[in-house]
Amino acid sequence: MSAVLQTQARPVASTDAAAAPVDPASLRALFNAARSSGKRAKDAAESLGVSEGEAIAAHAGAHDHAMKAAPLQGPWVELLQALQLCGPLMALTRNASTVHEKTGVYENISATGHMGLALGDDIDLRLFLGRWHAGFAVSEPANDPKKPPAQSLQFFDKHGVAVHKVYVRQETDREAFDDIVGQFSAADLELVFTPAPLKDAIKPDTDIDAAGLVQGWSEMTDTHQFFGLISRFGAERQQAFRLVEGRFTERADPGIVRSLLDEAALDGTSIMVFVSSSGCIQIHSGPVKRIEPLVTASARWLNVLDPGFNLHLREDMIHDAWLVKKPTADGVVTSVEVFDGAGDLMAMFFGSRKPGVPEQQAWRDIAARLPRLQAGA
Repeated sequence: MSAVLQTQARPVASTDAAAAPVDPASLRALFNAARSSGKRAKDAAESLGVSEGEAIAAHAGAHDHAMKAAPLQGPWVELLQALQLCGPLMALTRNASTVHEKTGVYENISATGHMGLALGDDIDLRLFLGRWHAGFAVSEPANDPKKPPAQSLQFFDKHGVAVHKVYVRQETDREAFDDIVGQFSAADLELVFTPAPLKDAIKPDTDIDAAGLVQGWSEMTDTHQFFGLISRFGAERQQAFRLVEGRFTERADPGIVRSLLDEAALDGTSIMVFVSSSGCIQIHSGPVKRIEPLVTASARWLNVLDPGFNLHLREDMIHDAWLVKKPTADGVVTSVEVFDGAGDLMAMFFGSRKPGVPEQQAWRDIAARLPRLQAGA
């Protein structure tokens, strides 16, 4: 018995389809046609008016299409811990605009309740496991018929949005990987995805205690206190930046990411790159070297193409950019944060540092040279 796919109607993401297919057979056929035309999985699903999770779930059970999906069950932290036996794997976390890929070993994984950590030398994750709704082992033919199928584990939230993916690499122990898939397989699992709700409205600035926010900001001793701070005052992230502008934040030119990557690559400064989904934050710590812009007919990509770390960021989607300073017990910590037109966080950049160690002067020097905008621009 295969996993049951239940979908609900939603707005169509593009004009490629007039309505969302609801039966798995139709969805499989349309999805594979969209993939064959060159669309990535996320884009192919959205062109049909369904989520990526729904499209993948439609490939569970017996059918004639080359892509296969086997439903998985948790506990997710135990599945991730088991992956250490596989050796090197590629971890992928993405949002609507940015893809973060790191190759390494899944190790030092722990969880307390729904909050988890992966603290390996290369795979560095913050896990919000309560938002992990579904998982699949996915097999898809490689572009080169001489190569084995691409194998991955793909995890989705309850709205069918990808929270994290794990890809087999050439160095991966495939026998160990297959054993883990078998151990966590759940062929009879029924999966239901629901449409995402509308985002909560942002409070008017006048409803926020701006003076209290500034005071609380000045009293931070750790960057991890920031989310609690803005939650306490009921402020949205960029709203908080506006309300402390000139004291702790500055508006930046949308080209700031290219500038900071170029500067870091030029002088070898070690940086941290954070990209988050709804259920995972993935972090790169180290230098960046090969910075490659790519312009296509529909997008302008900014890429980092280094051994072990790839970043793909839609530079044309940067709508707002900020330089942010947060006080800590180790001194001020400086970040660059960029947002898309919907107000969603695309990526954050810091200088590499360890707790108890002040921020690198090299990173501060880069930050001082980055292009600003006038306040209120």
